[in-house]
Amino acid sequence: VQLVESGGGLVQPGGSLRLSCAASGFSFRIYSMSWVRQAPGKGTEWVSTINTSGAGTTYSDSVKGRFTISRDNAKNTLNLQMNSLKPEDTAVYYCNLKTAIPRGDYWGQGTQVTVSS
Repeated sequence: VQLVESGGGLVQPGGSLRLSCAASGFSFRIYSMSWVRQAPGKGTEWVSTINTSGAGTTYSDSVKGRFTISRDNAKNTLNLQMNSLKPEDTAVYYCNLKTAIPRGDYWGQGTQVTVSS
């Protein structure tokens, strides 16, 4: 399993960023995928999950209405469109795959998002 995030950077409050995660080494289309973030000095925080078809999505209350998760099963890519960014969105964002059989928990290297004026 390989997950490679990209798209992070420095953005002003109110701005937008689009994160992507390139997945390989597994059958991407048969797994739900998630984004998780970790702010400086804090634990990990679940952000959003998308089901296999892309039709079902869930979001944490902190990002609902501002972030949109999507996937392209033809390109094995997971995306996160982030709008109306706030300083509290500053974190390293990770693409995350959890599998049941066999049990596994896979993470990319993360991409840094910094929201600051």
